Amino acid sequence: MRSEDIAKLAGVSRSTVSRVINNYSNVPEETRAKVLKVIEQHQYEPNSFARALAGKKTDTIGLFAISMSEKENTTRIYQNNYFAPFVDAVVDTANARGCYVLIHTVYSPDDFLKVKQAFLQKRIDGGIIVGTQKDIDIVREMVGLNSPLVLIDYDISEIMAEHLDRNHLAIVNSKDYEGTTEAIEYLIGLGHQEIGMICGQMNTYSGRERYMAYEDTLKKHGLPLNERFILKGDFLKELAYEEIKNLLSSGESLPTAFFSANDDMAISVMEALSEHGISIPEDMSIAGFDDIQMASRIQPKLTSVKLPIYEMSKAAVEKVIELCDSEQPTFSTISFPARLVERDSCQRPKK
Repeated sequence: MRSEDIAKLAGVSRSTVSRVINNYSNVPEETRAKVLKVIEQHQYEPNSFARALAGKKTDTIGLFAISMSEKENTTRIYQNNYFAPFVDAVVDTANARGCYVLIHTVYSPDDFLKVKQAFLQKRIDGGIIVGTQKDIDIVREMVGLNSPLVLIDYDISEIMAEHLDRNHLAIVNSKDYEGTTEAIEYLIGLGHQEIGMICGQMNTYSGRERYMAYEDTLKKHGLPLNERFILKGDFLKELAYEEIKNLLSSGESLPTAFFSANDDMAISVMEALSEHGISIPEDMSIAGFDDIQMASRIQPKLTSVKLPIYEMSKAAVEKVIELCDSEQPTFSTISFPARLVERDSCQRPKK
């Protein structure tokens, strides 16, 4: 049904229907009630694309999850322990604010074209990007669309260096450096002097922050930074599993503890160690990052740094809505604490 049909049934002009839909004040209450009654009876929904062309808001925000390290899988973000909670929290928060969410995954630079189209075709009022890798050119291009944009997990210094803070832009981060420092200090406090790390993707802000905190804390205490114990994981459990298996098969000595840049990799390492008869935490202590649901359910329960996903998601939605309502370009940043949750996977090393 079209707005013209609503106008005929209500006995008013098409422009009056439009004023009612857009909640204009210059419509008599009796006329408004008559139009709304017809709309309700016929379950009429105004065309959001037409509203966008007319300069009206669509009440829709975009959520774009970037995952270029894995092959495309249409259900991957919903099964991923990092992306899935963000999707849930963003959708719940947006719905509570009366907004819809358009979700799209980005598996390659070419996929950013679809992100651009969502903005250019006015299908969304603003967008949230999570998982952004270190690619300032793409970020510059997205910001150049002059649409409200929120980046989750991105280096603020890069934004400032490129003078992108003059746009409708906000950055939402977690304090990964401080959270990782707390985890490494905890392991050192237990008496561990040889601590390895399974690294995340170093072209992401969180990957770099977690590694720098690990390196800086060891140096602060004068402890060795053994390259053999620094494994490439890229936040992928399969790669972490292979890396730890290779270390075990080499026959070389092992550290007394490992810190993993995320829980998925930590759990994979625990599986590989168990297969080689290495007990946790008796023979090896393990700490992770993110504090996913599985962390508190496995045996032994995993010590992990809690990523404040709900708080970050809620802030991202509120920021993008705020930017959509702002006529002047504004830039803001917010960062949430990441705290260590102590469980059973760490203890003092054997003498």
